[in-house]
Amino acid sequence: MTFVTRLTLQSGDRAALDGIVEDIKSSAERKGAALKGPHSHPPEKLSVPQRCRLHGDDDRRFDSWEYTVFTRELEIHGHDSLARNIASQNFPDSVHIEAEVEQIHGAGRGN
Repeated sequence: MTFVTRLTLQSGDRAALDGIVEDIKSSAERKGAALKGPHSHPPEKLSVPQRCRLHGDDDRRFDSWEYTVFTRELEIHGHDSLARNIASQNFPDSVHIEAEVEQIHGAGRGN
């Protein structure tokens, strides 16, 4: 049975995100791991309204805070220890990472 670890990395700092992705790619290459990706998603532009005061009856607002989130996805097939090491690294605060592990059963094998 094989495990597939899907890593989703997001950041508003594109340079930091791409640096982390390159580090993951080079680690996978050194270990000989099967790596798919990085797959880039279109940048997501977000807008957050900002009130001038905390009081709910005051409708005055500042300009909305606008920012962009960049997303990259990678898949590591097998190499469970490499995937575990990558997912447990200390990443910069500007980079958010999610790890999803899926167990794949080989063809013709029973449960």
